[in-house]
Amino acid sequence: MNAPASHPPGSDTPLAEIARLFVRLGTTAFGGPAVHIAMMADEVVARRRWLTQEQFLDYLGATNLIPGPNSTEMAIHIGHARAGWRGLLVAGASFILPAALIVGVVAWAYVRYGTLPAAEGMLYGIKPVVIAVVAQALWSLGRAALKTPALAVLGTVAMAAFAAGVHELAILAGAALAAGGVRSASVLKAPGTKILLAVGAVLASLAVVPTAVTSPPGFERSALFLVFLKAGSLLFGSGYVLLAFLRADLVERLGWLTGPQLLDAVAVGQVTPGPVFTTATFIGYVLGGIPGAMIATIGIFLPAFVFVALSGPFVPRIRQSEVAGAVLDGVNVASLALMAVVSWQLARAALVDPLTIAIALTSGVALIRYRVNSAWLVLAGAALGWLIQ
Repeated sequence: MNAPASHPPGSDTPLAEIARLFVRLGTTAFGGPAVHIAMMADEVVARRRWLTQEQFLDYLGATNLIPGPNSTEMAIHIGHARAGWRGLLVAGASFILPAALIVGVVAWAYVRYGTLPAAEGMLYGIKPVVIAVVAQALWSLGRAALKTPALAVLGTVAMAAFAAGVHELAILAGAALAAGGVRSASVLKAPGTKILLAVGAVLASLAVVPTAVTSPPGFERSALFLVFLKAGSLLFGSGYVLLAFLRADLVERLGWLTGPQLLDAVAVGQVTPGPVFTTATFIGYVLGGIPGAMIATIGIFLPAFVFVALSGPFVPRIRQSEVAGAVLDGVNVASLALMAVVSWQLARAALVDPLTIAIALTSGVALIRYRVNSAWLVLAGAALGWLIQ
């Protein structure tokens, strides 16, 4: 960015300002992690200039190397970068709590009336808006990430691999090693790379450790906490991966939920604003009321705070190493490639008729030409969809 930053990256930002931003995002950020990250980029890079595009991309790459909800981890990284440990806690909690409260209300209605509140109308208007938000972010971040023709080729290969069904972890690891290998044959000797590989080895070892939860005769809060702590500690991927993960524990092993109930829970996490992992809040409330909702929410999000706190300080150090910086460049490009494929899939489901296409195009013009805040566009889309449907 050419203009001076209102808060230069690395300086202290008032906690109240951090809280206001992430409370608003937690209340209005519909559409899943790709959309959340796009809205954060608009707010903290383009508008507030708290981070440069390169810094934002570095944190985005770092979140893809650790398990847990990526958009929540981005919020925590941003808070930590702007205001240290207090910012880490405030940003994460401010992003999670509004979404958890909304999901809690939906869960109450679900338990009371036995079905999900209708949301199709609002989603009809929201989805085209979020497509425009993501497209604008991909364009902006892509120009910063694609520094060389080699990285552009790497991003294209990553997109093709993900579209073909290759696992996202394999794509990220391959992109990291390819970019580092092009820069230097001594990639495995770089201190920053050793840190990344060590973290990956620890996470891989955790995946084979059996859960401490045993099948109880009935619902237990301690077992509920451990189920979601395990999910938050080991899970990479989208809400659909969460569906498979929780089905094994909650439906097949423990028998606490039916298959349709679990599908309803994941659907609520997908259609409400904020982190998709607030699916845990819904399940916790259905199983154990307000205490269950609190326990499940803490369990699934707690690892994100720990992982970011441990990995965050290493991100600037990795960038200072030429080879490790190249590794991070590869991860950044692959992360954007994954985001682009997910966005294309979202667009195919969202742009279903001339009106939704018009909403998306109008939103894009409002974002790029008039710099309208994306949160207002999402709310306008929800209102328009509700009126139309």
